[in-house]
Amino acid sequence: MRLERSAADAESSSTETVSAAETEMLSEGPEATMAVTEASAEPEVEEVPATTMSTGEKLQEEMMETAGKLAEKMGMPVEGLIAILVGVGIVILAICFCCIRRCFKKRRTKKGKDGKGADMKSVQLLGSAYKDKADMEELTENAEDMAEEGESKKSEEKLGRLNFKLEYDFNSNSLSVTAIQCEELPALDMGGTSDPYVKVYLLPDKKKKFETKVHRKTLNPVFNETFTFKVPYADIMSKTLVFGIYDFDRFSKHDQIGEVKIPLCQVDLAQTIEEWRDLVSVEGDGGQENKLGDICFSLRYVPTAGKLTVVILEAKNLKKMDVGGLSDPYVKICLIQNGKRLKKKKTSIKKCTLNPYYNESFSFEIPFEQIQKVNLQVTVVDYDRIGTSEPIGRCVLGMNASGTELRHWSDMLASPRRPIAQWHTLKDPEEADAILTQK
Repeated sequence: MRLERSAADAESSSTETVSAAETEMLSEGPEATMAVTEASAEPEVEEVPATTMSTGEKLQEEMMETAGKLAEKMGMPVEGLIAILVGVGIVILAICFCCIRRCFKKRRTKKGKDGKGADMKSVQLLGSAYKDKADMEELTENAEDMAEEGESKKSEEKLGRLNFKLEYDFNSNSLSVTAIQCEELPALDMGGTSDPYVKVYLLPDKKKKFETKVHRKTLNPVFNETFTFKVPYADIMSKTLVFGIYDFDRFSKHDQIGEVKIPLCQVDLAQTIEEWRDLVSVEGDGGQENKLGDICFSLRYVPTAGKLTVVILEAKNLKKMDVGGLSDPYVKICLIQNGKRLKKKKTSIKKCTLNPYYNESFSFEIPFEQIQKVNLQVTVVDYDRIGTSEPIGRCVLGMNASGTELRHWSDMLASPRRPIAQWHTLKDPEEADAILTQK
């Protein structure tokens, strides 16, 4: 009973205390009650966001600290470092995107080829078959017309024209020939131009030939060069004047563009003649100038040592001298001064060929004071074991030379210590020897 009374007394005291507190809060007003409720609710509301914000802030603080350290090491602001990192990321993404796109394109093209290749080939085969049939029918029906058109085109092909002047002096029995100019020459070089020059000679002897200077990269050269032939008037009626127009090429045979032939018996030499003539294609394979063949050799002169080096490289299209239609050629080199042979050397013999290859070198000791007084004679000879060896052709270089031979000699002297290679057309030995007698 006593225990029950004590419990009841405790409960009554607690209720009295609570009621006392409530009466105090009511006496203080509604603000106090709101403050009590907020104070009791605050710990329950703030616990969750406090935990989440702490982890985010920690990450941000760590990133900013690392970025700040890197920026301090690199000596730049944090914003600049962040911009660089963002740019690098964008570039990497763009590269990956391009690679993926390219792989997809390759796969599509492969599929397209596999699906359409056979169809395209079959269409092309069919089209070519129909074209061949149509072409064959047109060829059979119009064969004669095409042949006539081809001949007319050949006849209409223009090689250009030449302007020249002729004057004959009856007192001195000399014919003055002037090559004035050429127009509308065809382009024989890769650049769409030519390097033309003119050869002037009389037929049938051809002993004396003249050449104009080479005019580089032009189709309308102006020469204005005069040459004199001493021919009696009684003999001049049987002569034919020839203008040969050539395209100069240092490392190969000179191509003949065309020629103009003037029978002097058809010309009134009592008065000065100046006129234009169209160039005509050369008759035969390579014309009259290419009957003996061509030879290629290089010259090198060292003034300090007084040494001339001649390298015989090769020859081509040589004249057939043997019964079997071939030759046994070798090359003989002579150094001549004042009509006397100072030194001579020769290459090995190449059996049964018209296009021999030598690549053999020979040296001559010539002081610089004597180099302008000597001539170099290069002769291609056909070897004969039983009889005498016959010369096929010859060319002479030196102080008395002219044309391409003189040009080669002057190029050698203008470029000391440097080998200068060039092709030369072989001439008749008598015609070449006539150069040595000139003063």
